[in-house]
Amino acid sequence: MSNTTRAGGCACGAIRYKLAEAPLIVHACHCRDCQRLTGSAFVINLWIERKFVEPNHAPKSFRLAGGTGKPHDVFFCEKCGTYVWSFYHAAPGDALFVRAGTLDRPEEVPPDVHIFTRTKLPWLQLPEGAPVFETFYKIDEVWTAKSKERLRRNKSESVE
Repeated sequence: MSNTTRAGGCACGAIRYKLAEAPLIVHACHCRDCQRLTGSAFVINLWIERKFVEPNHAPKSFRLAGGTGKPHDVFFCEKCGTYVWSFYHAAPGDALFVRAGTLDRPEEVPPDVHIFTRTKLPWLQLPEGAPVFETFYKIDEVWTAKSKERLRRNKSESVE
């Protein structure tokens, strides 16, 4: 992800943010929660440490139960309602899942994996050769060594 793609915001411009680092991984999530929240077939989320997401001010949030049954906090602009990111309590470390569609240049952030495809809409064709998982995956088997090391550091920082 180049420097020009590290900024984004909501539809009305009240919330702007910068990403100070590349994402750990990019998911295309096909779960029912993501379909419902986005009003679309799936969402593309950038998994990134919270400390690297720099908003101009804090968005509003609400909590719902995710597919795991654990809390899922959804953050949005109070003026236009654009969902900008989520915090999944089940995910390791202190990380946010930034909605790629809110980036200024979302075309530069293709998904690394497709997850929860057991609820993928049947008419949607996934790219040939794309890593696809019916539910989630094992981080150790999918992530790069660099991302796994960043996650390890993030988990140790979040317990200090």
